[in-house]
Amino acid sequence: MNFLITGAAGFLGSALANRLAWEGQQVRGLDDLSTGDPNVLHPEVLFTRGDVNDRPKLWTLLQEVDCVYHLAARVSVPESVSYPREYNAVNVGGTVSLMEAMRDVGVRRVVLISSGAVYGDQQEQPLSENAPPDPRSPYAVSKLAAEFYVHTIGQLWGIETVSLRVFNAYGPGQHLPASHPPVIPYMLRQSVRGGTITIHSSGTQTRDYVFIDDVVSAMVAASTAPNLNNLVINVGSGVETSVRELSGIVQQAVGRQAEVVFNPRTDPGASRMCADLTLAGNKLSYQPRIALPEGLLLTMQRDPRFSREPTRPLQPTANGT
Repeated sequence: MNFLITGAAGFLGSALANRLAWEGQQVRGLDDLSTGDPNVLHPEVLFTRGDVNDRPKLWTLLQEVDCVYHLAARVSVPESVSYPREYNAVNVGGTVSLMEAMRDVGVRRVVLISSGAVYGDQQEQPLSENAPPDPRSPYAVSKLAAEFYVHTIGQLWGIETVSLRVFNAYGPGQHLPASHPPVIPYMLRQSVRGGTITIHSSGTQTRDYVFIDDVVSAMVAASTAPNLNNLVINVGSGVETSVRELSGIVQQAVGRQAEVVFNPRTDPGASRMCADLTLAGNKLSYQPRIALPEGLLLTMQRDPRFSREPTRPLQPTANGT
């Protein structure tokens, strides 16, 4: 099959592109490189730097494509609070641009990568796809709006659509910005360095942490599984873990102690989040295989940033290596 992946140089997009290329599929990738790195892509991935709102570029890339994976997005919840217009332009406007280009070229299937953040703060757990969305940030609003646009435009123009609500994905290669980093790479880095882990509020808030390989398996299945049109499907681990518990599991995996401090003045976000995977199991034959402790060890093995060796830069040897 021929695939186009938007956001192909990002954390999820590159893992998906590499899996598909390794399986022998024809893969084209588009990314503006605002956070992504094209050097991590398989040599067989045909990469183009560009903006998902660039319709002429999309027309070219979509030729003879069987299925589109739409991952291009801004993904920081705190950043979205400061820059809601940018998040709307990229996450919503970019989705509409892509759907219009697909209509123009005649591509008939799209898999949108959405987020569990659309559910907001709900006490009934695990979260099924029937739970009413309650987005609490511009990021979550933009993802929910993208779902509605994909669903509505797909119905109007005869495009098969499915939206995957991915919960807290983690694994090697996850972007680690200086400001508002994702919790797992942040904790790994601090534990490896023997530093301090700062936890928002009391740390009792729970999340569903799912390893990147499991997420990719669900995404791959969504391109060919039958009877998915117009569905929204959760992708997670199905396990609820508090942030306080996570800090202990991370330190155990690293084998080093970090000082843990709690900041009661910061917003912890949703109090609970756990994915109901019933629909994913029925429609995608999806079953997560990598538990959190194993996933942390795999992340450390595959990502040199979390090596347990000293983090001081290596000195060149006599032969320059």
